[in-house]
Amino acid sequence: MTLRPAPSDASADPALPPPARPGDPLAAVDTPALLLELDAFERNLDRMQAAADAAGVALRPHAKAHKCPAIALAQIARGAVGICCQKLSEALPFVAAGIADIHISNEVVGAAKLELLARLALQARLSVCVDALEPLQALAAATAAAGSRLRVFIEIDIGQGRCGVNDAPAVLRLLEALRGHPQLSFGGLQAYHGGVQHLRGHAERRAAVQQAAARTAAIVAALAQAGVACPVVTGGGSGSVEFDLAGGIYTEVQPGSYVFMDGDYGRNEYAGALRFEHALFLASTVMSRGADRAILDAGLKSLAVDSGLPQLWGAPGLSYTAANDEHGIVRGEAGAMLPALGAQLLLVPGHCDPTLNLHDELVAIRGGRVEALWPIAARGLSR
Repeated sequence: MTLRPAPSDASADPALPPPARPGDPLAAVDTPALLLELDAFERNLDRMQAAADAAGVALRPHAKAHKCPAIALAQIARGAVGICCQKLSEALPFVAAGIADIHISNEVVGAAKLELLARLALQARLSVCVDALEPLQALAAATAAAGSRLRVFIEIDIGQGRCGVNDAPAVLRLLEALRGHPQLSFGGLQAYHGGVQHLRGHAERRAAVQQAAARTAAIVAALAQAGVACPVVTGGGSGSVEFDLAGGIYTEVQPGSYVFMDGDYGRNEYAGALRFEHALFLASTVMSRGADRAILDAGLKSLAVDSGLPQLWGAPGLSYTAANDEHGIVRGEAGAMLPALGAQLLLVPGHCDPTLNLHDELVAIRGGRVEALWPIAARGLSR
């Protein structure tokens, strides 16, 4: 007997439907799915833009937190001067969406990447970080070959111990090399300290931010003494922005996670008025029940746990206690009632950036109903 394949019919091929459609109630969203609560999200956007405007500091939000052009466009509509991307490939869908001013807040090394950067600079106003002579020379060659122009920010190490030069003489050496390439212009200094963003205590965080800002100010002053004006000092983040805006050093700030306020940022102490709301949730469903546990359909492939396990939202007495690849374990305190089989639970992810990188779309919710689906278009673009 010979088995023959069934006739091919492309129209009959199964396709994954969207997790929801506009107008659906929240309870109808197929899980696991990332939700954006639009009212809280929009209040976060408005609050940050108003604070930057009041301080006279430009807002250039970081798109690595959300990877979503719809969010970047909403930020720019409120007054943001542009966005940051952390990787060159990450910028591509934002350029395609019409965002014309993008800072690559990182070093770009390698012939293929530099060629792409130089070509992309013909389509948008781009800037990039450098902290060494050899990559600067390679960048100059690539832009000269493409006929493009680029702003260059010299990154300084203000305590992170990652990228960046250590002092003003090193900045001046790179500026001297920059002067030989008219297609490259000095954009200013990149001064970012990621470690201070997550110091929990308000006073502790303020002291660390002030120390980092003092290192930045010393380099700016040394450059001025050498006759070099620094047009822009850019950096800062969601955990430090309250102090960055008030410090008088930054002319531009780069917060990203404030649009969502993930679990890690939510654990910081905030004593000032610049406080943001949780707007990002992962909808999950109870897929199994035991006597002492409920099993959710959201595990490591749905959310990042590098900053801790997710928090259950609106479920007092219950805790998400373990994440497996495709399962999440929920247990209750004594006397707490476990959720029923099929119940939908909302989780606050611990770290928004890598969590967004696990999903194709955000389900935008308002008033308990789906308003839109927003593609996470830069998902996976980490080259």
